[in-house]
Amino acid sequence: MSKTILILGGGIGGVVAANRLRKRLPPEHRVVLVEREARHLFAPSLRWLMVGRRTEECISRPVTRLEKRGIELIHGEIERINPKTRSAHVSGQEIAADYMVIALGAELAPETIPGLSEVGHNFYTLAGAQSLDAARARLTQGHLVILVSAIPFKCPAAPYEAAMLLADDLRRRGVRDRVSMDLYTPEPGPMPVAGPQVSAQVRQMVEAKGIHYHPEHVVAKVDSAARLVHFTNGKHVLFDLLAYVPPHRAPAVVRESGLTGESGWVPVNRDTLETKFPGVYAIGDVTGIPLAIGKPLPKAGVFAHGEAEVVAHNIVHAITGAGEPRLYDGHGECFVETGAGRAGFGAGNFFAEPAPQVQLRAPNSWLHFGKVLYEKYWLYRWF
Repeated sequence: MSKTILILGGGIGGVVAANRLRKRLPPEHRVVLVEREARHLFAPSLRWLMVGRRTEECISRPVTRLEKRGIELIHGEIERINPKTRSAHVSGQEIAADYMVIALGAELAPETIPGLSEVGHNFYTLAGAQSLDAARARLTQGHLVILVSAIPFKCPAAPYEAAMLLADDLRRRGVRDRVSMDLYTPEPGPMPVAGPQVSAQVRQMVEAKGIHYHPEHVVAKVDSAARLVHFTNGKHVLFDLLAYVPPHRAPAVVRESGLTGESGWVPVNRDTLETKFPGVYAIGDVTGIPLAIGKPLPKAGVFAHGEAEVVAHNIVHAITGAGEPRLYDGHGECFVETGAGRAGFGAGNFFAEPAPQVQLRAPNSWLHFGKVLYEKYWLYRWF
């Protein structure tokens, strides 16, 4: 009997799951992907775009290319999800399935902090990275502030990469000595889930660039007229240019579906990514997976990719009986771009107990080249 697998969201996890399912399932089974955007954006490259090293065309591909691989693409806005019936309403159309994969990522919510979006540049979106690119090119003196507005946020290395790339851009343009830089974050240290050693290494990288680092600073509001960031501890900082990581939350359609738990994210079996609803899985940034240290698994594309591989394999096994069920192992890795054509590389087991076991390789030019190659590989491999 023909089965339908419905994948909601065409980010990294959704694209990997759809491709794997379509390749491994017999043609009588449907693989349906719902995505509202016309182009798939390789988000890690937004940090290069914001300093003029990439264009939109370089780091995105038309989602319609997936149709050539036999994936049924539905372009539209998801209005409602019913996990009990494994169905979704998309632009007025109801789509029901035998298996459902929720891969809708995190919703960015800068509007939850007064004044933030009025004067700052959200480098987690294409438009925000483009506006930051234009603004940084005009900055020749003053104060540049990089702000992490709330936790958790996806890609734990991103604000640190952004700060170091902006510092490198100022240096290349010959104005670094006329621009002071500060990074404020509510975190106790950079990438804390990776452990104290990795956190200290990243902080040293940032401070070696002359960037002042301020942990445990929670933003309260931004005064756009006075160009001031106010923190809950009573401190404030004046800026000429503000680049920020916005607050993240589960998408409204997910929150309204009954899928989320106390954390505000979708709880899943960390081994199989199954939700409390039979036949419904959740992968990537939309999930909340607690670790042994009491903190959640970071939100990053590498985890979405690995989770998608496991879910796709296990759905194929359930339908065809092929292979043996797999468990997700919590392995993660990422490049950490430091500017000047160099990058570090962190990797490890985040499911290890009593704490994640992660190591960070020192930055060098070969690792930067590896990151460039991976960007090219990703877009070629999946599109």
